Amino acid sequence: MSFSQKIFPVFLFSILPVVFMPLTTQAQQTGFPDAPGKDLLMSKCFQCHNETMWQDHRQDRKGWEGTLYRMIGRGALWSDDEIRSMAGYLATGYGPQSSKTSQ
Repeated sequence: MSFSQKIFPVFLFSILPVVFMPLTTQAQQTGFPDAPGKDLLMSKCFQCHNETMWQDHRQDRKGWEGTLYRMIGRGALWSDDEIRSMAGYLATGYGPQSSKTSQ
């Protein structure tokens, strides 16, 4: 077995955690408040988006539901209950009266 054949598996397994680190880890480290709907949002939305995606939208629950239903038109596979849960979370943290500001 050549040197490169021995090193390649070591290299591959050393970079896999970085390459496949879920984006949810990033969101959990940036201070998303714990509330109902957070875990669902992290698992669904962070497959494609990062945390800055919704910081400036400032929508109420109905506005967020509309946004999330548009994502279904783009391929998201969510139930009505999941959308209600995520919209509730976003309206609380990123609604018109939210104290959060974009950074």
